[in-house]
Amino acid sequence: MEGETFESLLKRFNRKVQQEGILSRARRHEHFEPPSVRRKKKEAAKRRKSRKNA
Repeated sequence: MEGETFESLLKRFNRKVQQEGILSRARRHEHFEPPSVRRKKKEAAKRRKSRKNA
């Protein structure tokens, strides 16, 4: 916005990027991951989550 300091502009930008998950999506797509590896990671995350809730 007009008259906005650089620091507040940067904070607003970082908040927006974080909310939309842009960085996490970019990291996920950094290297190709075969579907089998993706499935194994998903299963492992599910196990960790269920163990944490129990």
